[in-house]
Amino acid sequence: MKTKLTYQSGFGNEFATEAVPGALPVGQNAPQDHPLGLYTEQFSGTPFTAPRAVNRRTWTYRIRPSVTHRPYEEFPMGLIRSGPFNEVPPMPNQLRWDPLPLPDPQTDFVSGIVTLAGNGDPAMQTGMAIHLYAANASMGDRFFADADGELLIVPQMGSLRLHTELGMIEAAPGEICVIPRGVKFRVALLDRQARGYICENYGLTFRLPELGPIGANGLANPRDFEAPVAAFEDRDGDFRIITKFMGRLWQAAIDHSPLDVVAWHGNYAPYRYDLSRFNCINTVSFDHPDPSIYTVMSAPSAIPGTANCDFAIFPPRWLVAEHSFRPPWFHRNLMNEFMGLVSGAYDAKAEGFVPGGASLHNCMAGHGPDAKTFERASSAELKPVYLDNTLAFMFETQLVMRPTEFAMNTRILQHEYFECWQGLKKRFAPEAVAETRLEAVPGSRKG
Repeated sequence: MKTKLTYQSGFGNEFATEAVPGALPVGQNAPQDHPLGLYTEQFSGTPFTAPRAVNRRTWTYRIRPSVTHRPYEEFPMGLIRSGPFNEVPPMPNQLRWDPLPLPDPQTDFVSGIVTLAGNGDPAMQTGMAIHLYAANASMGDRFFADADGELLIVPQMGSLRLHTELGMIEAAPGEICVIPRGVKFRVALLDRQARGYICENYGLTFRLPELGPIGANGLANPRDFEAPVAAFEDRDGDFRIITKFMGRLWQAAIDHSPLDVVAWHGNYAPYRYDLSRFNCINTVSFDHPDPSIYTVMSAPSAIPGTANCDFAIFPPRWLVAEHSFRPPWFHRNLMNEFMGLVSGAYDAKAEGFVPGGASLHNCMAGHGPDAKTFERASSAELKPVYLDNTLAFMFETQLVMRPTEFAMNTRILQHEYFECWQGLKKRFAPEAVAETRLEAVPGSRKG
């Protein structure tokens, strides 16, 4: 029988939670002698001197401190890769992949991770990596922690229950969860199989974007983000911690579950978000607006207005623009765009881009609707249309995404992707009557 979990609401809030009464000290963070015999341990996700608005840290009260494990030894990488990415030369071609096949042998969340592309370097705390995962087994008595970056997990198939040091969260397709840098967790599958996407952010933590002229409300609202309440394991046994550190995997033996935090308070914690609660902002007049209006979260870089990584979604929404080509227009971008599809169809592609699939359009690589979508949209009746049964997303980053050797040699790479634009033929007609252009100009209607 499925257990209903409890959450705390808010983004970046100062939370306080205890699984046992009296476990959370009152009036101070580190008492000389904890009344329940717990160890005090602070967990910092930013430098101590980071400005208060972005400072992230949590005080934990645990059965044993984190240091009580055996020495780490290198662990096989499998198909996980990390920055700096230099396996194959990056290329300006548009790239697209079919979904990652589901495994036959027993494969848990960590064993099922493969890396498609990335940029930057975790040693320099800039850049990111894009991973896919496919699993058919829970993690059992092994745990994972990423010291290189925070993990934004986007399920596409199957629900996950993540047992973390600070409590339990669940994420199903249509939801996301974020595991902060360094937090230990294990993943239990709530369905027979699971598949999805992971953004590993090496840089500054994700935060909500500024709203500017939009005002106080819209896009993702802070109250809809949910953090776990304290829940601990007091188990002895033969366990393993797998840690990603400076681009490599390491494993250490530990004689007890590391998920033994009985109480905690702070603002550095895992969280989840239901993407259906995103409040879309869109045009009510003309033209397809920039995709930045669909930004859920942004991890900034040192350059104002330029993201180390933006996470944007394209959910069900109304299309009402007049005198306009409604799908995304043809485009070349300084930023680099990785797209995934959780469910349904994407309005800029007629075929080939399926749930679980992915595409990559790097810096200045032309992209946009395929020939079939262009023809359909160019002659469509422009009445209000509700775009339903769709959920696509984009990771957009300032640095060129460098594919891995797996990404360029796997059988799921669509070598024929470029062909979807080859049907776009010359349409130039200078002899067209000039007066017809006036009717298409916004504001030219006669009242």
